Amino acid sequence: MMLNIPALTPGTLFARETLWQSWLDVEAALAEVQAEMGVIPESAAQGIRDAARLDVIGIEALEADIRVTHAPILSLTRLLARTAGEAGAYVHWGATTQNVMQTGRILLVREADREIRKALAGVLTRFSDLADTHADTLMAGRTNRQHALPITFGFKVAGWIEELTRSVDRLDGGARRLFALPFGGAVGAMHAFGAEGRELNRRLAARLGLRELLVPGRTNNDLFADYVVQLSLLAMTVERIASELYLLMTQEIGEISERLDHGTVGSSTMPHKINPKYVVRVLADTAELRGLAAPAMETGRSSHEGDSATNQLLGSILDRAIPLAWDMARRFEGLIARIEVNAPVMARNANLTGGAIATERLMMMLAPMIGRAEAHDLVHHAIENHSEEQCSVADALRNDSTVLAHLSDAQIAEALDPTGYCGDSSSIARDAAIAGRRTAERL
Repeated sequence: MMLNIPALTPGTLFARETLWQSWLDVEAALAEVQAEMGVIPESAAQGIRDAARLDVIGIEALEADIRVTHAPILSLTRLLARTAGEAGAYVHWGATTQNVMQTGRILLVREADREIRKALAGVLTRFSDLADTHADTLMAGRTNRQHALPITFGFKVAGWIEELTRSVDRLDGGARRLFALPFGGAVGAMHAFGAEGRELNRRLAARLGLRELLVPGRTNNDLFADYVVQLSLLAMTVERIASELYLLMTQEIGEISERLDHGTVGSSTMPHKINPKYVVRVLADTAELRGLAAPAMETGRSSHEGDSATNQLLGSILDRAIPLAWDMARRFEGLIARIEVNAPVMARNANLTGGAIATERLMMMLAPMIGRAEAHDLVHHAIENHSEEQCSVADALRNDSTVLAHLSDAQIAEALDPTGYCGDSSSIARDAAIAGRRTAERL
């Protein structure tokens, strides 16, 4: 179903006029389904549909009426009925306020969900290109922020692709559960619709492109909380990737940079500075969105068959979380589009330890001859006791008689070459690129 709303942005998603129009769209869809079932006349449905536009019922009139009633749906249906003429007698037939308000919100969340997915598709496509291009680009793998083993940048990106794909899978589940029709009358048992209630619910869900609920009640806040939690988990993943990029932009590392437009100023005080601009905004968004998971779960503590207190909290959280997630996804896509890889610096940093980063390889070459534990200790002590001013890592190992008893100079040199010890980095990067593009196409 197409909503009668202009092109949405994060800023207008839950704006007053947007919400009002989404409610009018729900009222019109309800009337059309009821007319199909013979509950109300077909002419009434057409009259309601024709009148169900803000520019027809009048924004100022609606605003004024709400100031008096403090009941937006009552005011909206009152003006809709008045504008629809004779058809107005059938407006809001059997429905209750929260049915309309929650359904309208769900339809708007679905619009935002589509935009979030488009942005994530762009990120995954870019990541896939980076994984392919840099499948063989040497860099230092780091654990506890120290050099661990040689990898390729494509392998690092492969990890990002897989983690982001898991976030997409979780978002899929949250969306599948949330995009359901909570339209069951006053308490969820379809009282006002008589024997046709469940059939009406089924048809209305189909018309709106939503899933049918067995109990379409007013305490289904867990569905909204679930979706917000999935967005928070997405923010956690985006934050981890963006934080790593931010760290790799550090001047002392310098392996990644943002491509900035001409004329960008880094600091108003220090003329030499070119600060990262895009990654910091993403990190601010992710921290805020991640923090909404806990208050979202508070909304599930509703009582009996309806609870306005939790609904008020839910509305407030959705107003923050959904536009924020949309903004975060767009900004993340913009950041990734501007990432530049400094391959020479990556290679230089991978060689900072003079080959020590690849000594696991040398240890495993010695292990069959002297045992793995002894080989580990032998290499560890040779490196630990050498002085960089006096000799290189390779020389320290060549000076050890036990090492020389089993390996030649050429074998030692080969073992310490980080380019030859990247494991399956390249093949994993290329496989991840394929998987990333497949997910992007699905999104």
